[in-house]
Amino acid sequence: MKPTRFIDSVNCAIEGILYTARTQKHMRRHFLAALAVLCAALFLRVSPVEFMLLALAISFVLFAELLNTAIEVVVDMISPQFHPMAKVAKDVAAGAVLVAAFGTAVMGYLVLAKYLFPLQKGAFAMVGPGSEMGTVVSVILVLIAVIVMKALTGRGTPLSGGVPSGHSAVAFSIATSVSLNTQDPLVSLLSVILAVMVSHSRLLLRIHTLREVVFGALTGTAVTVGVTLLFRGLR
Repeated sequence: MKPTRFIDSVNCAIEGILYTARTQKHMRRHFLAALAVLCAALFLRVSPVEFMLLALAISFVLFAELLNTAIEVVVDMISPQFHPMAKVAKDVAAGAVLVAAFGTAVMGYLVLAKYLFPLQKGAFAMVGPGSEMGTVVSVILVLIAVIVMKALTGRGTPLSGGVPSGHSAVAFSIATSVSLNTQDPLVSLLSVILAVMVSHSRLLLRIHTLREVVFGALTGTAVTVGVTLLFRGLR
């Protein structure tokens, strides 16, 4: 029955949000990302206007995810069996969420970049710029470390499976070297995005688990930073 009181309408709305958060993993991820962004905004002391823009962008993504869930439920109710038009409806609704998320990411970058980039430059300065020899040595050591760990665990081959993910390790080693050599926050961000895409492809192909990919990324980053600090001390 349609609620007649305002408080009943609010309760229905909250139940819808809770249902979406309970059944849709993407909604839970959106909530976690929103919490992280808003906490970072408070920590960085962004201006009220910038905070308003971030909150508005986040609300837009959550709204799109709620609408997407509602469309999926209605489509499943009307067409419980597979139908090509039902697939189109779900795909279009999911596309709306993707567009909203992309726009929010751009908004977040434009607002937070000027606060985060100085901190990132300070972190780069602490490690120091890399060198050509250090970059080559880092990649070689990462490959050796991956092979040794795979040999010790007895899982996977040098190019497929096992602990850690070799592709993730090398990708993040290169991304770290690019970041340290250029000392440019934007170039560093783009390099890390490429490394994440390489790592994500290993998950999509089901060659590695998330734990193996994360371990590989940490291995590549740690070895590269360590080699850079070592070469810095020798200079």
